[in-house]
Amino acid sequence: MPILTAIILAAFVGYGTAWYLGAIEGNFALLLFMATVVTGLYWLAERFIFLPRRRAAADALQQQADQRRADLAAQGITQVDQGDLATARERVLAQPWWLDWTAGLFPVILIVFMLRSFVFEPFKIPSGSMIPTLLVGDLILVNKFTYGLKLPVIHTRLTEGKPVQRGDVVVFRYPPQPSVDYIKRVVGVPGDEVSYLNKQLTVNGQPMPRAVASDFFDESTMEYYKQFDEQLGVKNHRIIVDDRRPGFVAGAFDFQYKDNCRYSVEGVSCKVPEGHYFVMGDNRDNSLDSRFWGFVPDGNIVGKAFFVWMNFGDLKRIGAFN
Repeated sequence: MPILTAIILAAFVGYGTAWYLGAIEGNFALLLFMATVVTGLYWLAERFIFLPRRRAAADALQQQADQRRADLAAQGITQVDQGDLATARERVLAQPWWLDWTAGLFPVILIVFMLRSFVFEPFKIPSGSMIPTLLVGDLILVNKFTYGLKLPVIHTRLTEGKPVQRGDVVVFRYPPQPSVDYIKRVVGVPGDEVSYLNKQLTVNGQPMPRAVASDFFDESTMEYYKQFDEQLGVKNHRIIVDDRRPGFVAGAFDFQYKDNCRYSVEGVSCKVPEGHYFVMGDNRDNSLDSRFWGFVPDGNIVGKAFFVWMNFGDLKRIGAFN
């Protein structure tokens, strides 16, 4: 068992290292699931096989000591040196390293797996596509049950939750590369006619209300950008716009239901198909979103982003957001 365990642990370390170095495309959900299964099997083996064996060995050790004391007492010897019996029992009962690093970790890994799969999942914002709502380096929490629970890894829906609404900030599996998670704002739900023409968002023929706000200073580029308060349904949020960039969409991908979209020098208009969503970044001129790669299937939705729990560069960022 020690050799087999060493091989299994080495496989996990090798997978993680190859993922970190970019040699393979990792899947953390699958890795965590496999770690839960493997450590769970070791935990069951420890509970029902290995621990009873160690206890039996410790009891046998105690019985041998008791028998020796009884034999000596029969000979009239009452002063018996017990030696290091207690220490020996502790050593016999102690978990070996290969169980300590498997069965011993199972409860912690199981809790992390359950929380991450069905309650909250942490994410780190890697790019500036959601500025000013979310900044690079924000560590956020994503609610996994708002839109209904799904089985991890295979993403099969277990329960029906609330419907995704316009204005929600969602994390989803990037349609062109589902192993990668993206975060954007939903601007169109199934059946909507969404237009982004001349940098004005229109949904079902109605321009989304927006008001001029103070300019936003982006510390990463050391530049000021125009900022607006935009309202989607009941959600009010801020966006930034770069007037130096043209409104047309350059380099749109080929994607499913692309025939639902019409591109022009002014921008793009799309009819959102059933079971899909149209998403955009709040940094409207610096976001690779549905304008370029199409619609997000409902099955790709991971959860609703709602809280910044840490930003090591700016603790004032901690809190809820729209």
